[in-house]
Amino acid sequence: MTRAQLDSGIELEYDTFGSPDDPALLLVMGFTAQMILWNEEFCEQLAASGRYVIRFDNRDCGLSTKLDGQHVDAAAVLGAAMAGEEIPPVPYMLSDMAADAIGLLDALGIDRAHVAGASMGGMIVQTMAIEHPDRLLSVTSIMSTVGDPEYGAAAPEAMAVLLSPPPAERDQVIERAASTRIWASKRYFDEAKAKEFAGVAYDRSFYPEGASRQLAAITASGDRSDGLRSVSTPMLVIHGLDDTLIAPSGGRRTAELVPNAHLLEVADMGHDVPPPLYGIIVGAMIGHQESAVHPSAAAPLEAAS
Repeated sequence: MTRAQLDSGIELEYDTFGSPDDPALLLVMGFTAQMILWNEEFCEQLAASGRYVIRFDNRDCGLSTKLDGQHVDAAAVLGAAMAGEEIPPVPYMLSDMAADAIGLLDALGIDRAHVAGASMGGMIVQTMAIEHPDRLLSVTSIMSTVGDPEYGAAAPEAMAVLLSPPPAERDQVIERAASTRIWASKRYFDEAKAKEFAGVAYDRSFYPEGASRQLAAITASGDRSDGLRSVSTPMLVIHGLDDTLIAPSGGRRTAELVPNAHLLEVADMGHDVPPPLYGIIVGAMIGHQESAVHPSAAAPLEAAS
C-alpha cells in the first residue's frame, strides 16, 4: 500500500492488483468504508480477468487525508434538504470526492480508466461520469442511487443501524458488526466473518468523525437525475434484490436515467458483495467493460440472476 499526493493537497492511500499494462479499473468504496471492504479475492479475480485494479481510501476514511476539526452539522444539512431550504455550508461535496478519484488517476499516470463504485462510491462514479467523462472508459454503479429521495429509500431499521453512533471500544465495535445483518445478503451473511473484518478495520483506522462530513457531502450534493440523462459513458448498474439500505428502486432509476445503461438485478444479494456472488459480479463487470471498449462484444445480462 502507498499514498498518492494530489494537486489539491489531499493524500489518498491506495494499492493495486495485476499488471499496469492491463486496462485500469478504479474501485470506489462507500460511506465510511475503507478500501479493504473491496475484498482481496474479489480484486484478484478482476485482475486475473485482465484488469489493473486500483482500490483506495476516500478522504476522511482509512489511511487517506482526514479533515480533522472541520465541523459540519449533518442533521441540519439533512433537515434543510428535506425542507427544500438553502443547504448550510459543507466541507466538501461528492464532486470533490470524484475529483479525488480523478486526481489519483493523474498521480498514477492513467489517462482513462474503467470505474466501479459501491453505495456512496456509486454516487461518486456517477458524478465522475457527469463531470469527467473524458477520463472514463466505462462505469459500474453498484447498490447505489441517484440522489432523488423518491428512489432507493432505506428501510427505517437499516437507516437506524447506519446512523447510530459507533461505540469507541474495539470489542464493542466488533459486537456491533452483527447488526449489519439488517442490510447484508440474507442467504450469505456470515456473522463470524463480519466481526473478524470489523476488528481488522478498527485496527487499521477507526475514525467515526469522518462520517458526518461524508454524510453531509451526500446530502448537499442533491439529485443527479438531470446530469445522468446526458451521460454518454457506457454504464452497468448492479443492485441486489435483498438490499434494505438502498432499495432496488435506486438502481432501477439509475438505469432508467442513463441512456443505454444495462441493469443487472441479483437475487440473494443485499447491500454487500458476498464471496459466493463474486463470479456473477466479476463476470458482469468484465463483460460490460469489454463491450464498452469493443461495442460488438456481447452485452451483460439484464435479467435477475
